[in-house]
Amino acid sequence: MRPARTVDVLLNQWLSSLIARGMSQYTIDGYRHDVSVFLAGFSNSLSPDSNAHDAEPDLLLPLQNLSVSDLSRVTPADLRSWMAKLRVDGLGKASVSRALSALKTFYSYAADTHGIKADPVRAARGPRAPKPLPRPLAPADAMLVLESTELTTEKDWIALRDTAALTVLYGCGLRISEGLSLKGKDAPLGKTLRITGKGGKERQVPVLEQAREAVEAYRAVCPFTLEADKPLFRGARGGALNPRVLRGTMMQVRLMLGLPDDATPHALRHSFATHLMEAGGDLRSIQTLLGHASLSTTQRYTAVDEERLLSVYEKAHPSATGALRE
Repeated sequence: MRPARTVDVLLNQWLSSLIARGMSQYTIDGYRHDVSVFLAGFSNSLSPDSNAHDAEPDLLLPLQNLSVSDLSRVTPADLRSWMAKLRVDGLGKASVSRALSALKTFYSYAADTHGIKADPVRAARGPRAPKPLPRPLAPADAMLVLESTELTTEKDWIALRDTAALTVLYGCGLRISEGLSLKGKDAPLGKTLRITGKGGKERQVPVLEQAREAVEAYRAVCPFTLEADKPLFRGARGGALNPRVLRGTMMQVRLMLGLPDDATPHALRHSFATHLMEAGGDLRSIQTLLGHASLSTTQRYTAVDEERLLSVYEKAHPSATGALRE
């Protein structure tokens, strides 16, 4: 590939490389727009005849006046000004972070192919977007998911495998990585499981009878030998079950049942925590079961409605009885 002299040529080369990597057209169009907005504004800021703050970048004009070497002149102030303008123009924090990610990808390509200095862009930090609150399934929907999983495939052992895996995630409040890290030696499941979570921290979680039965039903028909030190949940060819497969099964189930897009395997963990809280569990105990280092994280998982919180408060606090109702 011939070295590009102007940024418009380099931009097209970069976009072509993304196409070659199999990136979706939707993502490529977003990257093109985000980077073009920055480059057009940056080009204006370098022009002595333009007012960088008042000029409105024209994305329809090719960036022929901006040489590739000019890209090395970008400063942290340029990046802050660009992100600030995006916010003024109405973009949310997540969208600004996405635009910065696109620019970083472009600058990495420019650095690799043309030796452009990319340090200021690589070091830039986007605004912190608030983490979305988890949306647990209703108890009835969670049970319906487990009952409907077997309908996603005609292969009995795979249907029982996915049912067992999802039942363990919901019944024990496990992360998908924790559930799929179970070994053959962990079965048959006992009344408790010792789980190694994030940071290598161990915790012990109780196991529901329904989860034990689901795992035994799967083990009885699994066509592979479940060695003690090998994964308990196996893929179609006998290797470790890929998390993407389980997410795909959950997607089929939620489409079948008309559940929202955020009904994922991880939502079962949220549901575990919330349903325990609704049944009277305390946050500290649920924190231990989930393996959270911070109680604030556990609070985000337990989406208990206001009526439930008022009820707990009024029962627990000796001076609160009836006060919030008056």
